[in-house]
Amino acid sequence: MDSDDARPTETEDSPKEGSNGRTRLVRFRLMWLFVVLHDLSMANGHRSGAVPACQTCAKAAARPRRLRYRQDFRRRRCRLRRWIALSKVKIGTASWTDKPLIDSHAFYPDGCTSAEARLRFYAENFPMVEVDSTYYGMPSERNSNLWIERTPDGFTFNVKAFRLFTTHRTPPKALPVDVRNALPGGPGATQGLYYRDVPPDLRDLAWEMFASALAPLHTAGKLGVVVFQFPPWFMPRQASYSHIEECKRRLPEYDVAVEFRNRYWLDGDNLEKTLGFLRYNEISYIAVDEPQGFESSVPPLADVTGPYGLVRFHGRNRSTWEKKGLKSSSERFDYYYTREEIEEWVPKIDVMRQGVEELHLVVNTNNWDQGVVNARLLGDVLGG
Repeated sequence: MDSDDARPTETEDSPKEGSNGRTRLVRFRLMWLFVVLHDLSMANGHRSGAVPACQTCAKAAARPRRLRYRQDFRRRRCRLRRWIALSKVKIGTASWTDKPLIDSHAFYPDGCTSAEARLRFYAENFPMVEVDSTYYGMPSERNSNLWIERTPDGFTFNVKAFRLFTTHRTPPKALPVDVRNALPGGPGATQGLYYRDVPPDLRDLAWEMFASALAPLHTAGKLGVVVFQFPPWFMPRQASYSHIEECKRRLPEYDVAVEFRNRYWLDGDNLEKTLGFLRYNEISYIAVDEPQGFESSVPPLADVTGPYGLVRFHGRNRSTWEKKGLKSSSERFDYYYTREEIEEWVPKIDVMRQGVEELHLVVNTNNWDQGVVNARLLGDVLGG
C-alpha cells in the first residue's frame, strides 16, 4: 500500500552479519540435500520401472547410461546454482493487513482473525514484508518486539519512513505526543506540517524516536531497509539531494532505500547524477514497475546503487494512476499481472541480484487478493 492512502493496521496489537551468514549456510545445505534426495528418488523410480516424476527425469531415463549420468550431473549443478541465486531473492507484499485482502477471505484461513495470527500465517507463506503503517504513524519498540516474536528466523521487514521525513504534509495528530505537545501551536494545533515547519530540536527528537523504535528489528537481524518514498513534488534540486543525505545521516546504523515519484530524477543528464549520488552515499535505489507516460511515471530502470536491490510492483492500471478523488489505494493499485508482464523482469532481476546482499521484490497491488496472487506469480516465474 502506498503513501497517498487512508490507512492501515499493522500497528494494531498488533548480531546481523553472523546471523545472516549462518542462515545462508543452513539454506545452502538444505537446498543441496533436497537436490540429492530428489535425484535418489528418481534413480530408484527408474530402476524399479516406475514412471519418472518429472518430464526432465523422463527424458533423462531414455538416454544412454553414460550420457545420462553426465547430463544428470549438469542438471543438478544448474538447478543448485539457480536455487543459490534465488536464495538471495525475497518476495513479499506491501503490508499484510490491507482491509481488501482480509475481506477477500482468499488468503487468511478461517479463524485467522487476530494481528498475531495473520502475521504468523503470512510469514509461513512469504519471507519478507513491507511495513506501511510506519508512514502514517511513528513506529514503536513494542510493535517491533511483537513482530520479532511472531516471525521465524530469516524473515525480513522493510519499513517505510514516517511521512514527516519524506516531506509529505503531516497532521499534528500523527506526531508523537512529546513532539506534538512541544509544537509552537501547542497540542491543540490542527494545521498540517511539513518537515521545514518543525523546529530543529523537535526534528531531532522525532528522528531519535523513529530510530529507537526500529532498533529491536535491527538487533534481531530482521530489519531490511528503511524505505523513503518521496512525493511527486520532490524534484532533483540541491535542497532535495541535501535532504536525502540528511535521511541517511540520521539513520547511520540502518540501510536506506529511496523511491522517486516523478520522471525528472532519471531524465536526461539527471540519470547519471542521481544514480551516482546514490552510489556514493551507499543508498539503495528502488526500481519500479508502474504505468508509463505520466509526469509521476518513473521508467522501469533496473539498477543497484546500494547493498540491497529492490523492485516495487505497483501494477499497470493507467486509468487510476493519477486519478483524483479515489477513496483508497486499492483503487489506484488495482491490477493483476500477467505471466508475460512478470517475465519482462526476469533478465533485469538476474542482473540486479549479482553483487547484492539481497534482492527484495515487493508487490504493491492491493485490491482484493492481488498482492499475494501477484507475489506468488513472481515466485513461480523466477523459480521456473
